[in-house]
Amino acid sequence: MRAAAGLLAAALWTFGPAAGAATVQVEVAGAGGRPLAGAVVFLESPAAAAQVRPLKDVELAQAQRRFLPEVLLVTRGTAVDFPNRDEVRHHVYSFSPAKRFELKLYIGRPANPVVFDMPGVVVLGCNIHDDMVGWVLVLDTPYYGRTDAAGRVVLRDVPPGDYQLRTWHAELPVGEPPAAAALAVGREAAQARVRLPAVAGRP
Repeated sequence: MRAAAGLLAAALWTFGPAAGAATVQVEVAGAGGRPLAGAVVFLESPAAAAQVRPLKDVELAQAQRRFLPEVLLVTRGTAVDFPNRDEVRHHVYSFSPAKRFELKLYIGRPANPVVFDMPGVVVLGCNIHDDMVGWVLVLDTPYYGRTDAAGRVVLRDVPPGDYQLRTWHAELPVGEPPAAAALAVGREAAQARVRLPAVAGRP
């Protein structure tokens, strides 16, 4: 486990022989062991990457001087529209290594979507409104989800195999990679507990 990735502890269990798809339940806690809502959990492996297909009809809007949704999850190769529904112009950009792009001052819908073709965390900003911040998490796997208010997420129909369980949250320090831990998935079920001590979590 890498401390730099913010993973203090991960307790992993697997059940059943390797045959047939399984469910994977993950519980994520923040500082002090408090449940962490809105954490992104995903399973990576070469086999999972081979199953990735781009999503269709995806957009990340600007409205009320905010990015909506604030955090967007997409698979590698997905084209995303950035409609501006405000009455003021926005200038959307990212300097993130996973996707560098710029949509200069505009209102309405840009002529072309932005294709996110490299996995990673993409931080969005607006050159006009410094308080506008958003994220696109580009995933190289079809097995992903976000934790609920209790800090839990269930990933379904996961084929047996060896995976990297990765966990990310928008409150992690900028540039910090998703936490990582090995996870073996068998025929029936797998469970994991992850802690991100750099994130506050729910009281």
